[in-house]
Amino acid sequence: MTQPPPNIQPPPAGPPPAGGGFAPPSGPYLPPAQHTPPTYAGQPGYPPPPPGYAPYPGFVPTPLAPNGQPLASFGDRLLAWLIDTGVATLVSMVIFTPVFFWIFFQAVSDLPQPGPDGTVAGPDPSLIWTDLFLPLLLAELGLLLLMFGLYWIYHVEYARRTGQTLGKKVMKLRIVPVDPNATLTRGMLGKRWLVEFLGGSLVPFLSYLDGFWQLWDKPWQQCLHDKFAGTVVVKVAP
Repeated sequence: MTQPPPNIQPPPAGPPPAGGGFAPPSGPYLPPAQHTPPTYAGQPGYPPPPPGYAPYPGFVPTPLAPNGQPLASFGDRLLAWLIDTGVATLVSMVIFTPVFFWIFFQAVSDLPQPGPDGTVAGPDPSLIWTDLFLPLLLAELGLLLLMFGLYWIYHVEYARRTGQTLGKKVMKLRIVPVDPNATLTRGMLGKRWLVEFLGGSLVPFLSYLDGFWQLWDKPWQQCLHDKFAGTVVVKVAP
């Protein structure tokens, strides 16, 4: 019969529990590993993802602006533009409708009256031009100049306070400089206005090219007016 080796000590143990069972081993206590909370890379308030970060195959990280905020998507910018365009259309209708009716009633009051025999003389072509078409053209020109002025106030002076118009506030978007250390200025917003509204109204198809440029622009997804002004549009946290 084989004898056990001498001088073998059993493992240290604490006192046996009152209810029976095994005693917990004695010795220094080792705390469990600390839990590291997950970070959502690319989201507002979280650090940008490291190079090559991909939590699952086919993952496409959110494109970020130079300041680390997510860039605005084409759909969000389009909805913001539609909201701002609706506001501008409403304002123009309020301004132009009374002028249109005044010109119309003036033209109707200047129509020739029937003679004693009930016949009506044909209108004088020169009077049609001077009493109807010329006032309408002048009214449209005045409205266009007025709208350019209102667009400046709305898209430059108003937006300069927070980098947002009403449409951008609704869609949680903001205009920021490409340079993270720069401040949004009247000059930057004025350059955006020059391309987006003045140039888009005078140059055929420029407004379409300007708006769709974001779809293929890399890396900041800028429209042409963004490139000219040195700005990007970002998504802000609600």
